[in-house]
Amino acid sequence: MFPIRDHNPSERTPYVTYALIALNVVIFASYWPLFNDEPVLGAFFQTWGMQPFEVSSGAKTHTLLTSMFLHGGLMHLAGNMLFLWIFGDNLEDQMGHVGFALFYLTAGIGADIGQLLADPSSQVPVVGASGAIAGVMGGYLLLFPRARVDIILIFVIFFKIFPVPAWVMLGVWFALQLFNGVVNLGGNGVGVAYWAHAGGFLIGLLLCLPLWLKRGGPAFWQATEGHPPHPEAKYVSTLPLVTRRK
Repeated sequence: MFPIRDHNPSERTPYVTYALIALNVVIFASYWPLFNDEPVLGAFFQTWGMQPFEVSSGAKTHTLLTSMFLHGGLMHLAGNMLFLWIFGDNLEDQMGHVGFALFYLTAGIGADIGQLLADPSSQVPVVGASGAIAGVMGGYLLLFPRARVDIILIFVIFFKIFPVPAWVMLGVWFALQLFNGVVNLGGNGVGVAYWAHAGGFLIGLLLCLPLWLKRGGPAFWQATEGHPPHPEAKYVSTLPLVTRRK
């Protein structure tokens, strides 16, 4: 089960969202050849990924930033960029270009710190934009809890697309991160930074609180009933490869 789009069109061109997606893709392409040489790839991630035991001792703190632009594989990159594509434009619309860029970087660094605090002795490099994007999702949940998000539910040989409120999709996602983080506390070699996801989500929500209050707080929810403060997008088909927005 994963989202494929929302019904929340942005009212300005999300240049920062586009730039972040492009930057992540370009960086991934630059070290793609290293995937043919596992020792070299491992050394690369150890240099630029965030290793909690190093950062907790005050070394290589720059990796709190560099790690969020690295990915461990093509599907890792594709999944993160899909989530950024769906949810990033709406926060950029509300925050402005510069504000959203600062928000994204702050959420990403904070997410890495969350993973570091959960397992400070880990020597496994943490890489990926997941923490920063989790922050975007947390902010989205606060501002648009009832925006409709189309998710695709895949069974063994067939699939179905249906809309759900953002609070359902994002709430389930966050609960899964917390559950998996607790179950795998201490690492256990799972290879997923669940506490970075959960931490980034909470940081994003908190960072969006001033904007939400500026919009009126509970009054903003009452005025919009948790929906976007503009007409929702309507789709002429439920087939993911041929849909177009009216």
